[in-house]
Amino acid sequence: MRSIHRPSSLRAAFHALVMAAALLGTSSAVASASIAAIPGLDRAMLSPAFWVARQPAADAVVLDAAAIEALNARMRREDASIHTPLALPDHLDGHMVRTWIEAVSKRPTQPRFTTAGRIDDAALDAWMDALALDEIPAGVALRFGLVVRRADLRAFPTATRVFSEPGDTDIDRFQEDALFPGTPVAVMHTSRDGEWLFVESERYRAWIRASLVALGSRAAVADFAARAARGPIVTGATARTVFTPEAPEVSDVQLEMGVRLPRVNPDGATALHGQVPGFGRVIELPVREHDGALSFSPALIPAAADMADDALPHTRATLLRQAFKFLGERYGWGHGYNARDCSGFVSEVYRSVGILLPRNTGAQATSPALDRIEVAPDMPRSQRLQLLREADVGDLVFMPGHVMMVIGHVGGEPWVIHDTAGMSVRTAGGAVTPLPLNGVVVTPVTPMLAGDRGSVVDRMTAIQRVR
Repeated sequence: MRSIHRPSSLRAAFHALVMAAALLGTSSAVASASIAAIPGLDRAMLSPAFWVARQPAADAVVLDAAAIEALNARMRREDASIHTPLALPDHLDGHMVRTWIEAVSKRPTQPRFTTAGRIDDAALDAWMDALALDEIPAGVALRFGLVVRRADLRAFPTATRVFSEPGDTDIDRFQEDALFPGTPVAVMHTSRDGEWLFVESERYRAWIRASLVALGSRAAVADFAARAARGPIVTGATARTVFTPEAPEVSDVQLEMGVRLPRVNPDGATALHGQVPGFGRVIELPVREHDGALSFSPALIPAAADMADDALPHTRATLLRQAFKFLGERYGWGHGYNARDCSGFVSEVYRSVGILLPRNTGAQATSPALDRIEVAPDMPRSQRLQLLREADVGDLVFMPGHVMMVIGHVGGEPWVIHDTAGMSVRTAGGAVTPLPLNGVVVTPVTPMLAGDRGSVVDRMTAIQRVR
């Protein structure tokens, strides 16, 4: 997915920073103290305007609409991590479905914990039984649906949060991804209790709560998806439908950057859900009826919401402005915490300009559809630094489990914006100091350390150029 493992010492580092800031006595001092540990970082660098101004061709189009369409087609054709759920046949081989479930629902072999303590074999047995693998028929009849609210994708059909270490509760090992309203899915299997569905979306297969999926015909789901692809797009970090007591099923629905939904013409209606529609956008959302069936309803989004009629132009300035809309958002492993992780972050930024990226860092770093520069393990540091000096705004820099987006250079130093649980720096005295970044941050590249596992530069594995 995802981001660098956060050592437990980050909590101690965080408290030390807070105490130091508190001694300075003001909220602005707190902010200054919290960024002072990052080498070379000035508060002016926390604005996209700083980086846009440094680009001589900030508004030049990198890929036009035709080139983006070709790139997305190549991504769907060549990248094995990208799926086409609506193109699946009506029936699938049951053995294949079982293989897909077992690929994500792997019984943990290392100790795992909840907030109540270590997970015992009985709990693991129960989760394995919940998969209902024995109920998969030889031929699986597919069903289709649309996600109605932001929904977690889980490794097992359970909402129980599971951790690698006691107290390290930010990284839920059963959290795989999240799907957003309007996402089409193919439903392949149901958990033993009927509360969860194993689904395939465009970028992931995992378990989703059945209550968050409305089931309909393939044709109805495909028609909605086609109309959504031509509809308005969320260009803010998030947008929300208005609070609508008259229609609670479409009230206060959170939408993420890059989500597109069908446009609805209110046909001169004087009121929609108790509100004049002319002061906002009217879009269509999928609704789950009491029996789980799919229906549709118009919904209102305030005119003030950060949305556009079409994908934004793919320029360096656009990428910078879009990325900085997430600055300071809490890190959310696997799109947890109602947020996103490192690969989810760059995916959302690029989706706002209409570009499809794979979900996880491993797939992003190796995608054959992008312009990949491999960084071999034995590549000298001098060559690695040269690659970073040549990197352009929007280029994606990878290391094991993490991705960063280049935003520019200052004095020859490459700078990135990324969503990270934490990194470390070396003090003047040589000590390695963990930083509890735990969100979307701006950092240089060369001074940063991946915990106690070496420098970011030395751990680079690839650079992907989306251009």
